[in-house]
Amino acid sequence: MTDVTSTDQHTVKPWFDGKTAFSPPVPDLGAQDFLLVGGRLDVFEGRTVAALVYGRRKHFISVFLWPDVTQDMEQYAGAMNGYHWISWKHSGLRFCVVADTSRDDLAALKDLFNR
Repeated sequence: MTDVTSTDQHTVKPWFDGKTAFSPPVPDLGAQDFLLVGGRLDVFEGRTVAALVYGRRKHFISVFLWPDVTQDMEQYAGAMNGYHWISWKHSGLRFCVVADTSRDDLAALKDLFNR
C-alpha cells in the first residue's frame, strides 16, 4: 500500500524528492480525522504519479496527484465496483481520490486539500 510508511508529513514529503518531477503537498490532516499512512509511486493513466494514503474510520483513501497544465478545471466523480472517486484540479495539480468509503468522506478530503 505504501513505499514510505509514516504518519509524519516531514518524512513522507521528502521521500518523493528525485522520484517525481514535482513536490506533492502532504498536509497533516489528523485533526480532521484523515490520518496520514504514507506514500508511494503509482501509475495512473499511463503516467507515474505521487500517491498519498490516508486512513479514515478503518478505510484507506488513496490520493493520486500529478502536474496538470491543461485548462480543464472541471471536477469528475464516479463509482465502480464499490469504490468512489473524485478528480479535480487545484494549483496546477490534478488530484484523484479513490476509496471504498463514502463519497462525503472524499468530498471532505478534497475540500481540505483545496485550502
